[in-house]
Amino acid sequence: MRLFLDTANIEHIRHGVELGVVSGVTTNPSLVSKEGKVDYKTLVKDICCIVPGPVSTEVLSQEAAGMVAEAREIVTWAENIAVKVPCTLEGLKATAVLVREHVKVNMTLCFSLNQAILAAEAGATFVSPFVGRLDDIGEDGMQLVVDITRYLSYYKLPTQVIAASIRHPAHCLSAANAGAHIATVPYKVLLQMVEHPLTDIGVRRFADDWNKVMGTAGIVPPK
Repeated sequence: MRLFLDTANIEHIRHGVELGVVSGVTTNPSLVSKEGKVDYKTLVKDICCIVPGPVSTEVLSQEAAGMVAEAREIVTWAENIAVKVPCTLEGLKATAVLVREHVKVNMTLCFSLNQAILAAEAGATFVSPFVGRLDDIGEDGMQLVVDITRYLSYYKLPTQVIAASIRHPAHCLSAANAGAHIATVPYKVLLQMVEHPLTDIGVRRFADDWNKVMGTAGIVPPK
């Protein structure tokens, strides 16, 4: 399972890429607004220069014609852009047009297997079930990821599942077990994934044992 960062923060994205674990980014209007008043085009282009893989950039129009027009403009900003389109009737209509033009579409705001089936049939490159938001209303968000991945695998469809609206590291573990192709995670969750108390204890113990015998001198590499 690949990891994307769900953010528009340049420093967080740069750090994730430097760690060697982040291969893509997903953004949305809410995430961009957290960065203050910025030039949207410039921000997206900067992100695309940092990230080696897909950068999902959302359209704002609610009608198909507007979505298509926005998408055509957005994909000129960088080669690694995927356009986020909402899973609505108008979104499906827009996706059908964009797919014929070889635009990568990330069908977002997916909350049911029926929606995912339609996204795959329309030719979306990615479909993004929102796990956390389903959990918020008492439904099992991760079960939806299981259902979608099982469906796509059974029918050997190329659409990839991006487990989205991830709230904590356990969501990432469940997404991997469910067979999601990608989990897009907040920066905070990415940092939490590497943490484990036994790792911290082990590092301190190794250092203490070394210092008891060898002092504080470091290990000198051979010449």
